[in-house]
Amino acid sequence: MNPVERRRESRSDPDFLALVKRQERGKLKLYIGSAAGTGKTYRMINEAHELRRRGVDVAIAFVETHRRADTEAQLRDIEVVPRLKIEYRGVTLEEMDVDAVISRHPQVAVVDELAHTNVPGARHRKRWEDVMQLLDEGVNVISAVNVQHVESLNDVIASTLGVTVRETVPDWVVASADQVVNLDISAEDLRQRLREGKIYTPDKIDAALRNFFTDENLTTLRELALREVAGAVDRSREEIVRRESGEVPSTAPRTVERVLVAMSSNPPYTAALLRKASRIAGRLNSDWYCVYVQTSDERADRIDSTVQRHLVANIQLAQSMGAEVVKLEGEDVAVALCRFAMKKGVTLLIVGQSRRSRLHHLTKGSVVERLVNNTDGLDVLVVSFDLATPSGDRP
Repeated sequence: MNPVERRRESRSDPDFLALVKRQERGKLKLYIGSAAGTGKTYRMINEAHELRRRGVDVAIAFVETHRRADTEAQLRDIEVVPRLKIEYRGVTLEEMDVDAVISRHPQVAVVDELAHTNVPGARHRKRWEDVMQLLDEGVNVISAVNVQHVESLNDVIASTLGVTVRETVPDWVVASADQVVNLDISAEDLRQRLREGKIYTPDKIDAALRNFFTDENLTTLRELALREVAGAVDRSREEIVRRESGEVPSTAPRTVERVLVAMSSNPPYTAALLRKASRIAGRLNSDWYCVYVQTSDERADRIDSTVQRHLVANIQLAQSMGAEVVKLEGEDVAVALCRFAMKKGVTLLIVGQSRRSRLHHLTKGSVVERLVNNTDGLDVLVVSFDLATPSGDRP
């Protein structure tokens, strides 16, 4: 089952223990913060102690204390699963030992830094993949992530903060969490914690205050974190209403049921387009498709190898964000997209603004214009990238 399809719950003051006792598959509780230093790790360990006091078997699967004295003090009387040591380029590095956690099989495992990229040689490339395996094995997980690591926000972070985030978590992982909790802290309070040495070591404080930890940046991140959690709460409420009331009455206003994003083989802004579609589908709590129509000019024996690599990378990106990727074949791209949309009950089609030459439009026509003027009742959103930069696209 796709994790997006699982039931989700998001509450501001959740009782995680009630969820732990419900089903065989593990439950995921996710703390979202605006930046480092909001207290995610401290809060997770505190919750672990509280669960222990309530009779729950809890273990620390992986926590990075960053040498913070108060955080390290919390770990003294709680079980920590030994880490996996991996030799990499002459250095011994430590990762979460997924097999050891599964063997220990606590009711609840605490796993920090969900967006972390594992050392080559680990079982999975990303820590969120480790967490997905723990959940499949029936281990409940409490984890944490900063909002800038949510995949579909990558372009927003790059354009507003001027920061390129390399480690990301797919949107469907966040959406699949059974509980999402925001740890809110004002920009000034967070900067004060930084000055007091509670986030970084003294040699990094001044640079952090001048660069990433500015009032403007932290306020932006705080707003994004609040929106992310608010979206999770809205999705939960909608699902509760649907479960309790059954089918939506036919007299209700039409809502978006499914979203489709049209992807060509190698436009310069594909990653930005996919992230935009992912955000829209998430806000609408709807399934979404990423559809690529292969024409005869783009068959495997004709397409440029570089274009082919970009296409594969973009397909993988779409899948990582929870899209169902579909490849169609046909010479008329607009007709193929509209037919697929009608067949799948798609009500919103998202397409990037055309950047082809005027000569191409005159000789071959504009796919975007034909989609906008469709007679099938499809709503079409044309995404403009005039203010965007293609730097976020993956080669």
